[in-house]
Amino acid sequence: MKPTFMGASTKQGYDIAARSREIVRSLIDEKTKDLTAEEKSIVERIVHSTADPEYADITCMSNDFVLRGLEAVSQGKDILTDISMVKAGINRYTGDVKCYINHEKTIELAGNTEVTRAAAAIEVAASEGFDGVVVIGNAPTALWKVMKMVETGSMNVSAVIGVPVGFVGAAESKKALGETSIPHLVTQGPKGGTPVAVAAINSLINISKNQ
Repeated sequence: MKPTFMGASTKQGYDIAARSREIVRSLIDEKTKDLTAEEKSIVERIVHSTADPEYADITCMSNDFVLRGLEAVSQGKDILTDISMVKAGINRYTGDVKCYINHEKTIELAGNTEVTRAAAAIEVAASEGFDGVVVIGNAPTALWKVMKMVETGSMNVSAVIGVPVGFVGAAESKKALGETSIPHLVTQGPKGGTPVAVAAINSLINISKNQ
């Protein structure tokens, strides 16, 4: 049986995915020529998932992102997402994928402190002993909270995929993450969102399975 690629599991699906990969590579090969094989695979999957070659220009990874991310998923560490939709898109992972956005503690904390539920959810995750990879596709406030909690030593994070989408705080939060020592993947500017976050983490999981 041919190996799966980008979610394909049948011959027809694999053929379509393989053709898509050829098209993606023809569009971005020049832009990704200086990346490692793993980094290139992640960017290819993001471009494939969004049908937007610009992501090859705006996706940035710290030098240790792939190493630290692969270590974490290979060890089955937890994955934490900012919203349920991102969690639903993560597949083929044998570890736990967690999201606290609808947790009763999150709702209570957000109501008492007037922070966003997304930010409160990060606090709850930390209080529950989270240790692993954080994947944020929508909430800049969650990304700010992760950075603050890592800085104060109150949260264990192996790597962060920080790709919140939007025009209020998204670009700023990603720029700030890029200036930290946290192993990270970000997209510059307002672009990002659930498809990008899911593509990045699923690509990391797929690489770990094929090592």
